[in-house]
Amino acid sequence: MDTQGIVGERVNIAVRDGSPMGLMEKLGILTDSAKYDVACTSSGVERRGNGRDLGNCVKAGICHSFSSDGRCISLLKILMTNECIYDCKYCINRKSNDVPRATFTPDEICRLTIEFYRRNYIEGLFLSSGIVESPARTMELIYRTLYLLRNQYRFNGYVHVKAIPGAPPELIQMTGFLADRMSVNLELPTAEGLRELAPNKHRRNILTPMRQIQNGIQVNRHDLAVYRQAPSFVAGGQSTQMIIGATGESDYQILNVAESLYQRFELKRVFYSAFVRVNEDKSLPALPGGPPLQREHRLYQADWLLRFYGFQARELLDESRPFFNVMLDPKEDWAVRHLEQFPVEINRAPYERLLRVPGIGVKSAKRIVAARRSARLRFEDLRRIGVVLKRALYFITCGGKMMYPTKLEENYIVRNLTSGQDRVQFGNDGMTYQQMSLFDDGHYSLQPEPDGVWRAITGQL
Repeated sequence: MDTQGIVGERVNIAVRDGSPMGLMEKLGILTDSAKYDVACTSSGVERRGNGRDLGNCVKAGICHSFSSDGRCISLLKILMTNECIYDCKYCINRKSNDVPRATFTPDEICRLTIEFYRRNYIEGLFLSSGIVESPARTMELIYRTLYLLRNQYRFNGYVHVKAIPGAPPELIQMTGFLADRMSVNLELPTAEGLRELAPNKHRRNILTPMRQIQNGIQVNRHDLAVYRQAPSFVAGGQSTQMIIGATGESDYQILNVAESLYQRFELKRVFYSAFVRVNEDKSLPALPGGPPLQREHRLYQADWLLRFYGFQARELLDESRPFFNVMLDPKEDWAVRHLEQFPVEINRAPYERLLRVPGIGVKSAKRIVAARRSARLRFEDLRRIGVVLKRALYFITCGGKMMYPTKLEENYIVRNLTSGQDRVQFGNDGMTYQQMSLFDDGHYSLQPEPDGVWRAITGQL
């Protein structure tokens, strides 16, 4: 393909009322249009500043989030255009909507990125787009933008772009050598959901570029190992996004889709976006309680368990219990349903078992394993290590003793974990619950004092 021809072609400038639209007006429209796309992140690309070009890509991250070394950093997050030939029922930018439309030229995006970077507003660029004219045309514009940014504007910072399903493979391939991360939005968890709400999109078209990027990363990894000077291809990996709550999939179905994507396509991240009803359409759920943000949060927590804690989707949920208890985090929910595996003795349990204890994270589990080589750990030691004892104390022993007199019984533990809400969730939908009385069973309830010291309060007045 003639890359010089692509770079040199002119792009139509958006107009309103017969006059060209100003750059700042476009920026307002296209940054607002990009806010529903959450699939942008960085795993920390190891390309340092070279002393010649602008930007430094080491340990970069996403807009208003944290990089892998803990820094809060930002990207310029915009759409190339909010014009779109598709009519997805959930999308604010669908072609049937009467909304202000705008399109950046590749040169405008480059100038914005450089000027924002020079003012220290950003550390990189996240570029997505509606589908203008065709997938091929859209991908061509994205490629041209990155080509100019890297070669003419000499920008060496982090760049994350979307691979457009249906675009020519050679355009996706060339773009991959200019981008640090690419993502292909799955849109909805199942093919049935796509047919219902996005009839112009097809699951196979979405998975094809995802597989191409995976294969390109694997080949590039081999080339770098052999030749070392080979150009990097999507060094930060690829990610995707699923809309949650627009269709009727259960948490169990969604989590199985995410697990399959991690295993089959080696994705860095699966992002979950709570459905926001921006269009009036009878095919869309009413959402009387607003977007399902709590459900989104629980799915992110479960996703973390899949990636870093050794859990599998079938352990967390199953067909008989397909939704998470929204009042407990997924690890707590799993623990109270598997009390036969507890309590765990802190001074003897292997690392893998420690990871399954609520209140013990990856770092604190590693610290426990390291510390107990030289000393027998006590509860006060765990607090200093970073264990969240108000969650962990029901599931652990130190030297064969529990921190307080508690019992391994699901309703009792859930009641204490949910604290002031004083209720316990039941049911497949994760929303129904059984009201608990303050006097149930007369057992101890552990409540925190303001100074952080725990005291036992009986269930009797």
